[in-house]
Amino acid sequence: MITGLGHAAFRVKDLQRTLDFYCGTLGLREAFHLDREGEPSPWIVYLHVAPGQFIELFPGSEGEVAPRSRATGYNHLCLVVDDLPALADKLTAQGITITSGPKQGTDHNWQAWVNDPDGNAIELMQISPDSPQAAADKRFATV
Repeated sequence: MITGLGHAAFRVKDLQRTLDFYCGTLGLREAFHLDREGEPSPWIVYLHVAPGQFIELFPGSEGEVAPRSRATGYNHLCLVVDDLPALADKLTAQGITITSGPKQGTDHNWQAWVNDPDGNAIELMQISPDSPQAAADKRFATV
């Protein structure tokens, strides 16, 4: 039985710049790193998102991230937040461009969009009590 999402993994060009963004700007915490023989150190850096949920960063990427499109494959990472207006104001004050929003989506949740330093799209979402996600969580909690 699947019990959750363990991690999302990204290859990144500049590890320190990426850590500054995810930890310094978004407030995630560096959990630990792994080394692997024959690979530069660190091989992977794990960021803690929530209990049992992590983002993996693999340093030393090459090339550019394709812009979000209708192409098959990765589209975006969504991070759930507790106060989207406050976070959007904080990010804007820190010079982070909000590429869309904050606005209410068709699912009744509030969302805003940013890009990480490598151009990966990130949706910041505040769950609304009347959203289908909240209803599903409530329904499945009783199963």
